[in-house]
Amino acid sequence: MTETSLEPLVTEVDRVIIRFAGDSGDGMQLTGDRFTTASALFGNDLATLPEYPAEIRAPAGTLAGVSSFQVHISDHDILTPGDAPHVLVAMNPAALKSQLDSVLDGGTIIANADTFEERNLAKAGYAHNPLEGDDLAAYRVVQVPMTSLTKEACKDLGVKPRDAERSKNFFALGLLSWMYSRPLEPTIEWIEAKFAGRDLVIAANKAAFSAGHAYGETAELADHRVIVQPAELPSGTYTNISGNTALAWGLVAAGHLSGLRVFLGSYPITPASDILHELSKRKEFDIATFQAEDEIAAVGSALGAAYGGHLGVTTTSGPGVALKAETIGLAVSLELPLVIVNVQRGGPSTGLPTKTEAADLLMALYGRHGESPLPVLAARTPADCFDQAIEASRIAIEHRTPVMLLTDGYLANSSEPWLLPDVDDLEPIPVEFASGFNQVDEDGNEVFWPYLRDEKLARPWAIPGTPDLMHRIGGLEKEDGSGSVSYDSDNHAHMVGIRAERIARIPVPDVEVTGDPDGDLVVVGWGSTWGAIAGAVRRVCGMGHSVAHVHLTHLNPLPANMGEVLRGFEKVLVPEMNLGQLVRLLRDEYLVDARPVSKVSGQPFTAGELQQIILGELGGEDR
Repeated sequence: MTETSLEPLVTEVDRVIIRFAGDSGDGMQLTGDRFTTASALFGNDLATLPEYPAEIRAPAGTLAGVSSFQVHISDHDILTPGDAPHVLVAMNPAALKSQLDSVLDGGTIIANADTFEERNLAKAGYAHNPLEGDDLAAYRVVQVPMTSLTKEACKDLGVKPRDAERSKNFFALGLLSWMYSRPLEPTIEWIEAKFAGRDLVIAANKAAFSAGHAYGETAELADHRVIVQPAELPSGTYTNISGNTALAWGLVAAGHLSGLRVFLGSYPITPASDILHELSKRKEFDIATFQAEDEIAAVGSALGAAYGGHLGVTTTSGPGVALKAETIGLAVSLELPLVIVNVQRGGPSTGLPTKTEAADLLMALYGRHGESPLPVLAARTPADCFDQAIEASRIAIEHRTPVMLLTDGYLANSSEPWLLPDVDDLEPIPVEFASGFNQVDEDGNEVFWPYLRDEKLARPWAIPGTPDLMHRIGGLEKEDGSGSVSYDSDNHAHMVGIRAERIARIPVPDVEVTGDPDGDLVVVGWGSTWGAIAGAVRRVCGMGHSVAHVHLTHLNPLPANMGEVLRGFEKVLVPEMNLGQLVRLLRDEYLVDARPVSKVSGQPFTAGELQQIILGELGGEDR
């Protein structure tokens, strides 16, 4: 951090990373979200990393129940939630113990001193109170009795002490808002709107928030007070958006651009459920949502909607994709537009439902029986989920094919400022339904052939009930053109080839090379590794090294120039949140010596760890 004097007792810094941590019932996600919103309204660039406990109701005060929210705010363009927090807000001993190793040496720890009593210390595995003695000598420690001060602030409001205690997260938010010069009005307005009609809750939360802010002013914490100025961002209207919300809005936009009704058939599953929640609130845009009884019913309903002329969508995570596989294969055979969203999480099986991973790439490419290719895309940032939802819908509609869009738990729950696009600038998605006969049979009669192909090898999309267009589709092999059921071996071989060729023909943009295109080393990534890779390459190039970065959005078909680009580098490094799935694809497709950098801990890469790996590959730390 660089520091300059802004005004007496206030220090200006160019960025700060703060992590809020506490029990799953302490409201850390809400606290982090409100601090983030205030920072976004202030004009900072930012990136967030929420982390949820895997146990739904882990015992209070235990390590398994810790929930955290990290936010990185800056006065300049940033790419990740940060390598390590400068500040840790620890609401109990378990939060301190589970998060301490991530805090920078010399960083600040703000602890709710009221919770560091014998019972909670034992639950966290402490033999003694770490706030006493030299355990935290490497850090600046601020002990604040948040619980008791919150109760004191609420005692004259008629709020029961137990209910008042629930507002201690707003005390912490008020304190941090003072320390980092965040505006107060957005939080106060949010409290009044969120809890409208619950006057005691509003009063308690506002009192706790004000008490926390006042504590900062009166507790001789002036040397802790800093400000991060607004970032210089392109002009326009911004909102703070998560990946799941951006993806939902992208589907809404795709419906508008195509003129089709969007139908979402979904079964709730972490971390994809928020897409269903968001779209269910958007009926004014002609969005239909169906919460199915299981994953198979969800994808079946979406495919049925596509057959009926709608934009069929189904959302899930890895376990759900496995259950949907047979119906996705049916969609390949039917050659109907269908968007399958896979918000990846740690596996196999139930695995780590609240942690991130990107290990479903090979399943997306090959995880169906028979030869059943389909386009695969991956979003790279929370905001990019909007663009890729539109792109997936465009490919599905124009090429009459199911498309799989990959995100992950990190993208789904993280957020960043997003410049709202002008809808008029978005490219329309043309839709042409079959409207009449398209073939003459051997007797000279006009007929409709459902598998008569255009120049894209796409078949006509005929809505059931259209006069004269009665036709048969289904899972049995079809005769090309007529659509009649065919068991002929030559026809089957032809149809297998056609299904592969029509996906291979889909035009996708060439990959772009960033960093130093003339270097010896290229770092290749896909999905949410983009921020960490781009940040690491930026740092390494700033040290005088020559390193390039290529990031894939279209994973099937791959960009036409990919092989030429890779063969221009001596070394190819591929960071992935799996054990090397893209590496296998690149080796197989282009015969290059791609080397994996794997991380499967349920955590995203940081720019710092990739920086060290790249430097090690280059054989030095500096030039």
